[in-house]
Amino acid sequence: MLPAARLDYQASIDRPRLALPDGKRVAVFLVVNVEAWDIARAMPRQVLTAPQGAAVTPDLPNWAWHEYGMRVGFWRLKAALDAHGIAPTLAINGAVPATYPRVTQAARDAGWEFMVHGHQQLATHLVEDQRAMIRIALDALRDAAGHTPVGWLAPGLTETLETPDLLAEAGIRYCADWVVDDLPCRLRTAHGPLLTMPYSVELNDIPIMMIQHHSAEELFTRTVAQFDRLYAEAETQGAKVMGLAVHPYISGVPHRIGWFEQALAHMAGRPGTLFWQGRQIMDWYLGASA
Repeated sequence: MLPAARLDYQASIDRPRLALPDGKRVAVFLVVNVEAWDIARAMPRQVLTAPQGAAVTPDLPNWAWHEYGMRVGFWRLKAALDAHGIAPTLAINGAVPATYPRVTQAARDAGWEFMVHGHQQLATHLVEDQRAMIRIALDALRDAAGHTPVGWLAPGLTETLETPDLLAEAGIRYCADWVVDDLPCRLRTAHGPLLTMPYSVELNDIPIMMIQHHSAEELFTRTVAQFDRLYAEAETQGAKVMGLAVHPYISGVPHRIGWFEQALAHMAGRPGTLFWQGRQIMDWYLGASA
């Protein structure tokens, strides 16, 4: 099914005005992405290319770049979130619990929501059996999380045209790959509706710093600009949802973490802010828009 057949167009000005609890204005959907990078494959991303542009396997420097994030950067991000009492959504590969049990247990103990992020950090189009991959990832994360995951974010937001049907078939209830609105929307699938979740392709440290090569301050600048505009619009237009995505090997390094901390402080300092997990936003939206 093509996207236009799954998703009805609706102008934002025609949407019913929805209200968050207690007069709040913006629900921040903050996502920390943790992944398992397989040294036997080409790395999902590169910060350092090999001399003469050679394609090398094993790619040790880029594997180590990510490994630093799981050993050190994750704990900086968690400390920043803990300081504001924020339990975010964790986009987590199904392979992470076996590879990084310490990280997985810390997120579980802190009450983070586990959102399935594929099984390995591999584009969906390269997966031979999507249905089996989704099931394997769900099974691994259900045991690790202590709850049944209801959300999905594909590695690199990659989908084939059948992916929404397979997700709904497996019991997934919301998907963050469709970044199309400031509120959730309903997708048609062969197995009932699937909710979209306002993730972000621009308030995301990968495109900001690794693709567009901005300085670390740009994460703060964009986050504050986006948040302040949505906060102001919500006064007359109703509730807004804002996605923000970070990765331990990028935002968790010493020269960048301070800008993430400042962005959190700015949002947390406004009385109309909620830091909600995807499952909370889903439950609110389904109730408010019924």
